[in-house]
Amino acid sequence: MKKAYGRGRTLLPLVSALSIAAPSFASAGELNILTWEGYADPSFIEKFEKASSCKTTSTYVGSNDDFAPKLAAGGGVYDIIVPSIDTIGLMRQAGFVEPIDTKKIEGFSDVYPEFTKANDVVAEGETWSVPLVWGSISLMYRADKVAPKPDSIGVLFDKKYAGKIAMWDDKSSIYWAARLLGFENVYDLTDEQLETVKAKLIEQKPLIRKYWATAGELTELYANQEVWLSNTWTGLQSKEVNALKKGFEVVEFTPKEKAEGWMDSMQLVKGSANTDCAYKFFSFMLSAEGQCGIVGSSGYFPVNPKVVSGCLKGEEAEAKKVNNIEFVKSLVMWQMPARLDKYLEVWNAVKAAP
Repeated sequence: MKKAYGRGRTLLPLVSALSIAAPSFASAGELNILTWEGYADPSFIEKFEKASSCKTTSTYVGSNDDFAPKLAAGGGVYDIIVPSIDTIGLMRQAGFVEPIDTKKIEGFSDVYPEFTKANDVVAEGETWSVPLVWGSISLMYRADKVAPKPDSIGVLFDKKYAGKIAMWDDKSSIYWAARLLGFENVYDLTDEQLETVKAKLIEQKPLIRKYWATAGELTELYANQEVWLSNTWTGLQSKEVNALKKGFEVVEFTPKEKAEGWMDSMQLVKGSANTDCAYKFFSFMLSAEGQCGIVGSSGYFPVNPKVVSGCLKGEEAEAKKVNNIEFVKSLVMWQMPARLDKYLEVWNAVKAAP
């Protein structure tokens, strides 16, 4: 599900506004990473630091909407950012990142070509990101509270679960509502369709207990028995909740309207003084230690299937979709919306609604 989006258009006003400030950087050898929770776990990061002599400092984001403001704020210290596939194009358009020399990265040629050749990973004849990990976003519910067994996104809009529903605080809520409403091209909705989506999400808002920001926050909402239903990062939060043994179990499912797919990749911030460490980090994260490490800490799927045979075998390899790129094709893979500024306007209007 890949297409070019608005490549001949004037850059978004949002991009122009965010491009003004230029970040400053820490000393060489001190690699600063803006990434996701679970992507810089000491279990493998310490191995990288020992092998490379490059010190790392990681800052976590809760949404893809966090990357641009943090980079544009000035005084930034980031060398590597790890946005999702629907955001890497914006980082390039805003001038925050620079092209990647893939010849310097060990293991790059072994990554699924569906990712290394994807739109916005490759643009303007250059490669702009290094695939890291991928997965899907499914739905999750408490098996003892939600009945009958749900099979549709519609359960997130069911009034009988008012106050017990959580949604990720991200513009992707638009995609969920759009699919429920039967709109096919959820990344290029018309003004009329977006108004319908906005109305649907505002209608849902009184049912929402919380728009969650991080994996840990959603886990706590379930652990404290505040929510029974949510969308979820497949394979991560359900494992965490069930491991707490709170007397109930949560179950994931793929709705009949399909689940979303995503891929997170590493980008090199323009002007970084730490490019040597950055390229060492890219190679490490595509190696067996890096891929097994991040899969183990996050629960997501590896992008380099050739190096994970030692840590993923049998049913576990099957669950992590190793060498099952066909699964990607069954998902509604994220793309940068053709009119990102309009989508953000709609999502902000939903959150501002009473």
